[in-house]
Amino acid sequence: MRLVFLLLLNLFASVAAVRAQEPAPVSGRQLVIGTKEAAPFAMKAADGSWSGISIDLWKRIAEQLKLDYRLVEEPTVQALIDGTGAGKYDASVAALTITGPRARLLDFSQPFYVTGLGIAVPSTSPSFWTSIINTLASFGFLQAVGALLGLTLLVGVLIWLFERRHNEDFSGPAAKGIGTSIWWSTEAMTQASTGYIAPKTLPGRALAVLWMVVSIIALAVFTAGVTSALTTRQLQGLVNNASDLGKVRVGAVQGSATIDYLVGQRIRYHSFASPQDGLKAMADKRIDAFVYDKPLLAWIVLQNFSSSAEMLEVVFDPQNYGIALPLGSPLRRELDIALLEIIRSDWWKQTLFRYLGEK
Repeated sequence: MRLVFLLLLNLFASVAAVRAQEPAPVSGRQLVIGTKEAAPFAMKAADGSWSGISIDLWKRIAEQLKLDYRLVEEPTVQALIDGTGAGKYDASVAALTITGPRARLLDFSQPFYVTGLGIAVPSTSPSFWTSIINTLASFGFLQAVGALLGLTLLVGVLIWLFERRHNEDFSGPAAKGIGTSIWWSTEAMTQASTGYIAPKTLPGRALAVLWMVVSIIALAVFTAGVTSALTTRQLQGLVNNASDLGKVRVGAVQGSATIDYLVGQRIRYHSFASPQDGLKAMADKRIDAFVYDKPLLAWIVLQNFSSSAEMLEVVFDPQNYGIALPLGSPLRRELDIALLEIIRSDWWKQTLFRYLGEK
């Protein structure tokens, strides 16, 4: 009898422990909702009130589901994620990107906003000498120079093969003859030939005529390409799309989803505590570009850095924003249904237009 009593006691203790780990039911109590300032998705006014795309969406959901709640602010996204994962918050509402690592710790609602990463660059063009150095060090420039040098060497060797037995200027040891023919090929390409050294055989002269015509065209195309590249860089700046990030000094917010992208692309970066710190560093010319969630970055640039920074039109590495919940949250199903209904309504379109100008 005593053994049966002990077994029942252990069973009740196990059930109580399992229930203690389960999220508390949401009905009949005030929910604690975590948030973090991330304009224009979550913004705190001087009087302590909150507004923004995510906040307005949560208020709409809470009104529809008749939920009582209070908002609690966290200083960082990581603190928001840790608090939600630990059950400190019933949900977290801000500008939270749904990622694989985060989904191992949290549940997420259906995405309510699809965006991507954006790039902010200095609004002033780089200096002329900076443009020249970057152009001369570019892969395209080095490739063009290599092609011209390769053609020059090839024509020089062919001239030597045609002329070595019939022209004393190209005769003698192979090193001397090839060196002379390459020198002639270079003079012919640059139109600087003095006429003292010239092919005498019919194949040699035919190749010389062909090479002179081809070299004129090649040099013209090469010069036009370099001039165009310099002009483009001067007008557009060092960074025009995501592929340029590997060539410049890049900044990102520490702990953000942007870091995952930069690490995956093997792009070196400088980390900052906030977008504002990164944009200040770019204004001080310590970095050349700053990468962050595009709607958040565009808002900060527009509000505080419009004179020193501008946004590129590119959007890359698509991201989804969602509401974070503790694993196994009983709130998830009802929240998803309400959210899907709301983001298909006219109210949602008006909300996006009010904050972002999106139609």
